[in-house]
Amino acid sequence: MKIKSRYIFKTLIGYTLTVLLVWLSIYSFFNFLAEIDRVGQADYTSFDAMKYIALKMPDVISSHATSIILVGCVLGMGHLSSTNQLVVFRISGISIFKMTMLTIKISLFLIFLTIVIGEFLAPWSTQYAEKERSNALGISSISSNQDGFWIKDENKFINVKQNLDGKFFVDVNIFEIDSSNLIKTITKAENAEFDGRSLQMNKANIYRINNAQNIDNIQTENIEKMSKSVSFDKELIEDLKKSPEDLTTWKIIKQINYLSDNKLRAVFFEIELYKRLIKPFTLITMIMIGMLFIFESDRSATLGRKIFYGVAIALSFEMFARLGNAFAIGFDLNPIIISSVPTFIVMFIALGVLARKSIQ
Repeated sequence: MKIKSRYIFKTLIGYTLTVLLVWLSIYSFFNFLAEIDRVGQADYTSFDAMKYIALKMPDVISSHATSIILVGCVLGMGHLSSTNQLVVFRISGISIFKMTMLTIKISLFLIFLTIVIGEFLAPWSTQYAEKERSNALGISSISSNQDGFWIKDENKFINVKQNLDGKFFVDVNIFEIDSSNLIKTITKAENAEFDGRSLQMNKANIYRINNAQNIDNIQTENIEKMSKSVSFDKELIEDLKKSPEDLTTWKIIKQINYLSDNKLRAVFFEIELYKRLIKPFTLITMIMIGMLFIFESDRSATLGRKIFYGVAIALSFEMFARLGNAFAIGFDLNPIIISSVPTFIVMFIALGVLARKSIQ
């Protein structure tokens, strides 16, 4: 059994690596065509474009891991079926169910590797790629981070007109509210230095509203330097403009906790988190769907057609899962239910069908 398992393992790994190579080749080709228009701008060369594309590959692997592993495993099992090796395995005592479970174990091993790449290697390589590309194109990091932002921090609403590299803010306005959600203090400063724990504000003007019903009763105070403590850090500021897909799982959890503590909507981050947690189960379901077609006994369809149908339906399942996430956002549905229930329903149905085929 161990020899047979190792043989199946090598076959599926080989086909998955082949699919990965083709996938990355197509990605590299089209992205190089997109980058070629920028070659010659400032110090940006063809080598810089190729380096940028190469450094983005870990992110591509992580983003498309489910589809790559699915196609690789289904093609691998299809090869074993077309060469009648699956028949030999079944005669030797390995059932359809056992072969499917072995395929799932291999796919889970591969998805674990891609998760490690996505959580540790891809963020670093992507950030480094963007930085090197910007330098070669003559785009400074400061000029690319001059947009401002709004953020809620406990009872404070903070507006920054210009954010220079996450450390120096220009034109800062802080609105503090009371328990009745009425503005009690407005603080305006020409600029502020952010050290990760507090805002060191320069030339601040403070407007205190003593009576919310009478805005004429306002006290003003001018302070050369003052400090305002905050609960967010530099990392959270840097992540404000990033979509949830571009963040690591730890940063997504951090964003969810911060938004929840400040009574803000965190559904986009929650859906991305649940989608990542459910990814292994989604892959298992897709593999089972593919295996149903591989082991289909209908002689009227060729193996190639069966593989195509299996992969197409499995990928369609993932597409509908993503549409479910969009419905959760649009209709304010529970993201846990939307992300998990359809996957587990289809998984148990496919599991039942495979178990029935195994004993036939």
